[in-house]
Amino acid sequence: MSLIASISGIRGTIGGSTTEGLNPTNIAAFTSAYAEFLKVNSPIGSRKVVVGRDGRISGEMVEQIVVGTLLAQGFDIVRLGFSSTPTTEIAVDLEKADGGIIITASHNPRHWNALKLLNHRGEFLSKEEGEKVVALAESKDFDYVSVDEIGKIIHRDYTERHVQDVVALPTVDVAAITAAEYTVVVDCINSVGALIVPKLLEALGVKKVYLLNADVTGDFAHTAEPLPENLTSLSEAVREKKADVGFAVDPDVDRLAIICEDGTPFGEENTLIAVADYLLSLTPGGNTVSNLSSSRGLRDITLGHGGQHYSAKVGEVNVVEKMKEVGALIGGEGNGGVIYPLAHYGRDAIVGIALFLTMMAKRFLKPTQIHRLLPQYEMVKKRVELKPDTDTRALFDKIEKNYKGQAEICTQDGVKLDFPDGWVHLRKSNTEPILRIYAEAATAAEADALADRVIKDL
Repeated sequence: MSLIASISGIRGTIGGSTTEGLNPTNIAAFTSAYAEFLKVNSPIGSRKVVVGRDGRISGEMVEQIVVGTLLAQGFDIVRLGFSSTPTTEIAVDLEKADGGIIITASHNPRHWNALKLLNHRGEFLSKEEGEKVVALAESKDFDYVSVDEIGKIIHRDYTERHVQDVVALPTVDVAAITAAEYTVVVDCINSVGALIVPKLLEALGVKKVYLLNADVTGDFAHTAEPLPENLTSLSEAVREKKADVGFAVDPDVDRLAIICEDGTPFGEENTLIAVADYLLSLTPGGNTVSNLSSSRGLRDITLGHGGQHYSAKVGEVNVVEKMKEVGALIGGEGNGGVIYPLAHYGRDAIVGIALFLTMMAKRFLKPTQIHRLLPQYEMVKKRVELKPDTDTRALFDKIEKNYKGQAEICTQDGVKLDFPDGWVHLRKSNTEPILRIYAEAATAAEADALADRVIKDL
């Protein structure tokens, strides 16, 4: 059983003893610690917290504990029930709440769940803030209110508001999308994407929509991460329906993968690059940000439009921090995470879908044609399981020593080896007990060879 506390929240497997995984005991402890943190640190002082969850089987169990604990701390709860991560984020700001908790383990398998902790702006807590919450949880120094001060529950649904806000973006062209008369297939993976993506497509004027895995049961139809090998049914459906495009979202709808009209993967790395190309064509000279594990393609596109590209450590909060620092027009992560400040500072697959369809419609291009206009790189993503006693820092130090003089080395987040014709990034995952090894080059074979070379050294 695993429990990981990081900038991606409090994440763990369901089941086991009180010392293992994400169980009722530590769910209550971390929620209590978060409430204590908000009492001292929130500038709002509303004593209100927004709670939303994805469709996971364990979601209701976790939600009941979270809500009960917050009530016992004297907080009112805006209970969204089934809600995407970006919807919950915007709800925090609209409610003027002290913070929010999203109950989702994002791309992790069905036996995982997590508490994603938000500040009063609906953005993830910083590393330092998260460490304060963890320290409070370990201290168990909590104060609960008397019976007359127990909070109350307010039931709300912000799905429609989220859709309306996205459709109203000045860079989204509903008339162009409607006139294109697109046929779209969507893989909702039996989670909350089934509740929001159809509403978005309807609002955008898309009348021919085919949904796969659209029952919000949490019994994921395939491995949750929206990678090409997990989207074969979507590819087949796009071909069968003669659709113009296919979209796949992860269980909490903050990541977007695209399938081209011929059933081939557009590439999750290219989601952000394509959307950035469209936005930069409207605002030349804009800055962009992506994490160190993302494709060089965003850098190339940005420079081509006269802008500057910046890199950040892996993790949404790190990317957002850098975006604010440099005033970025667009940013995100190469896992299909699009962050568009004009909407809000959070990864949002709904925003990504609306912008991609607008680009298709206004440029009169199919996804395969858009893909051919992007920088052509191939990336491989591998993993190595970590034993509990693995000294990753010592491993990274040895890799750094081995490649000194052969590559430009960055140790900001794990170790990144930048060669003239490609790169390899090794880092400990924020969400799983694994070491991630990403490599990119001009061809898949070259990227694979780079990754295998470093794995052999490990």
